[in-house]
Amino acid sequence: MPQRILMIEDDASLASMVGEYLHAAGMQVEAAHDAAAGLAALSRMKPDAVILDVMLPDLDGFEVCRRIRAGSGVPILMLTARGDDTDRIVGLELGADDYLPKPFNPRELLARIRAILRRGVGGARPGAGEMMRFGRLEIDLASRRVALGGETCALTGYQFDVLCALASNAGRVMSRESLMDRLRGEALEAFDRSIDVHVSRIRAAIEDDPRRPRRIITVRGAGYVFASGQD
Repeated sequence: MPQRILMIEDDASLASMVGEYLHAAGMQVEAAHDAAAGLAALSRMKPDAVILDVMLPDLDGFEVCRRIRAGSGVPILMLTARGDDTDRIVGLELGADDYLPKPFNPRELLARIRAILRRGVGGARPGAGEMMRFGRLEIDLASRRVALGGETCALTGYQFDVLCALASNAGRVMSRESLMDRLRGEALEAFDRSIDVHVSRIRAAIEDDPRRPRRIITVRGAGYVFASGQD
């Protein structure tokens, strides 16, 4: 069954071009040209991934991303203005899995869509079927579910993979470079500070007090360490 992609993009010609390109790669694409139509299509078609433009005529893409994340963990790739770091960071903070600046190469878009789809169905799942436990924190590698004290933590696919990489190396400092190498670096460059945004979001989900983290600790000038002893 072809993977279903919802593209929320007000540029009809761009949406058509992307649709044709992804269709040739074996994907089924539906385009919506404003936020209202996009949110309606999301509910109706239940896509495997969403391509979401920041600039829409009725709502901005950030608000659409927030509304999607309120009820769905579907992978989201945001299209941002070229070189606009603010758009990129805000999108990641709201729960987007990846971003791509305009104009973009369709081949890169396809590669990134495939990457977030892999994460959604089991990318970076060392020891699938195992459960990692750290005090009240449980990481289920088979179902890709994280729970703290029995309550499910909301993480995107990429954030789950970052957490798994850190947790499977508990007690060891991991630099940004080693994290990217572990995750194959398909969405982020090692020097890109947006890895810090993802870590911040993970902390917000799993730490009792994200301002005083006890599970993911920053080692200044070196990277991050996942505490092997917790609670």
